[in-house]
Amino acid sequence: MNVNDLDVKQTGLLFFDMLNIYYLGASADTQKRMKPVVDNAVRLMDAARRAPMPIFYAMANHRPDGKSRSMIITDTDMRLRSWPGGECNPTVHGAVEGSWEQGVIDEIAPQPEDYIIPKYRWSTFHGTYFDLALRSRGIDTLIISGGAVDVGVASTVYSARDRDYNVIIVRDACNNSHEDSMAAFMNTVFPRMARVRTTDQVIEMIRKGAK
Repeated sequence: MNVNDLDVKQTGLLFFDMLNIYYLGASADTQKRMKPVVDNAVRLMDAARRAPMPIFYAMANHRPDGKSRSMIITDTDMRLRSWPGGECNPTVHGAVEGSWEQGVIDEIAPQPEDYIIPKYRWSTFHGTYFDLALRSRGIDTLIISGGAVDVGVASTVYSARDRDYNVIIVRDACNNSHEDSMAAFMNTVFPRMARVRTTDQVIEMIRKGAK
């Protein structure tokens, strides 16, 4: 298959952690920065529904008491800040199971036919039914939109690659708080294991593939 071709019958769209906590629960500056990403996600959703192709929503899912959170020792917190006094102290994640913060943003709200994938670590595949859902639908290609690119998106792409899935990462429908890291993944890491395209390019691929 040519790198610009797409078989929509074997393709699924994954929205990764497009949750209230990361958009509506963020600062005004972050919301302004993310608005174009959300707008492009809406366009991708509309194209996928027209095709049609299945849509999957990866959703961070944490116990209120934090008993399911990762307790590994790291140099910094998620904002790359060193731990005070070197004491590693991960806190309970805001995307607590059943909370408003955990909900998918209204702009791309799931429909009854869509798939919700609660996840407990960065990768959408780890400890979830995602791989089973894809294989049961005969899907071998994933289109990915969401964030954060250098955290869960990257982890999911690595996992998909190791399971022999084709991946298309939508550059302008993904978010990351660190611009240099985003550029590194999009320009030097992802092209070796996936296809990196713009929203316009992916929509055109879907349109052609649906004919």
